[in-house]
Amino acid sequence: MGKNIITTIFIFISFTIFSQNPGEVFPKWQEGEIEIHHIFAGGGESVFCILPDGTTLLIDAGDTGPHVDPRKTPISPNDSRNTGEWIARYIQNRLNHFETKKIDYAFLTHFHNDHMGGVYENSKKTSNGGDYYLSGITEVYEHVPYIKMIDRNWPSYDYPKQLGGKELTNYREFLNHNKKNNNMIVERFISGSNKQFILVNHPEKYPEFEIRNIVSNGEVWTGEGNETKKFFPEGKIVDENKCCAGIRISYGDFDYFNGGDITGRIPLGAESWKDIETPVGEALGVVEVCEANHHAWIDAMNESFLSLVKPQIIVQQINHVTHFNLSVLRSMTNKEINPNIKHIIPTNIPEISRRYYGEEELNKITGEGGHVVIKVKPKGKEYSVFLLKTDNESFKIESKYGPFQCQ
Repeated sequence: MGKNIITTIFIFISFTIFSQNPGEVFPKWQEGEIEIHHIFAGGGESVFCILPDGTTLLIDAGDTGPHVDPRKTPISPNDSRNTGEWIARYIQNRLNHFETKKIDYAFLTHFHNDHMGGVYENSKKTSNGGDYYLSGITEVYEHVPYIKMIDRNWPSYDYPKQLGGKELTNYREFLNHNKKNNNMIVERFISGSNKQFILVNHPEKYPEFEIRNIVSNGEVWTGEGNETKKFFPEGKIVDENKCCAGIRISYGDFDYFNGGDITGRIPLGAESWKDIETPVGEALGVVEVCEANHHAWIDAMNESFLSLVKPQIIVQQINHVTHFNLSVLRSMTNKEINPNIKHIIPTNIPEISRRYYGEEELNKITGEGGHVVIKVKPKGKEYSVFLLKTDNESFKIESKYGPFQCQ
């Protein structure tokens, strides 16, 4: 009798966690789950993860500044706060029931303002004594501190050439001040490693969990041990997007890839090393969910990558009208290239894009936009996808897709 009661309780809890309906408030995280939140705040890209033991990971936090370009998406929910502060408030909400409101790992894929923030006329200085401005990754820290900060080039910032500009200068001042005064740990991303992002609370309970560092600066994991191979020739000047760092989050049978803005669509006759997506796809293998590389812009999500990775779900983080590209969309929806594809889900559909593409093309994507949340069941056998409202902070569910079985 006791066993039957326990089984019934377990089934009830499982059903409750994974049966949320549109209009309901998205439930709090439960130990054993993974949540991957693609946060739409309008001014840049950000992903916040709660891992199975409560370890937290922030991937990027961008801010492209005041909304003055009609091709940009407006700040969401509204422009009363900067993008970075809206991202921080979203994260604080998810951590409401946590004992300590902190982020264990902040991971910056590359040094562009829509992923890290910039310096603008309306940027405010930090209030913690440092000499840096608040925007994106620096502004989130003001509200939710990071224990460890990881990027592709610390501390030299000299690849593929000496990096500069006011955004990077501001970011370096942010690191130096908080490393010295607030015990922030700063590390360079190590390609091939599976020991840089580890669970910090109860790793022994989740042996089926791993974060593998796949690529950075053109150095790609081979799939064997921690070995890597460099694909960029020495002395070549490589654009920032190709240098992005990217990770695979694995939990049982579930796999998720985030490669920032890596690219792979190259002109006919171009040197093959300029396509970094293909070797990354070979290293990754099949995944359940993939964030679209470079927002699915014209130079990313090539057919080779799609056929190798075969995601069921592609999440498209959009903050500019150019992030909707018809040729790329047709490749992503082509079942001959990727027979596993179920949904392409954007965080936003700009009104200009709606008018230009029309109903026929927009029918190829799923949902009307929102925060896109992946919720993975314990042990990583099954996951669901949720779209949450972005015009307020209610965390109400607009739509749900799944559950999907992991491949």
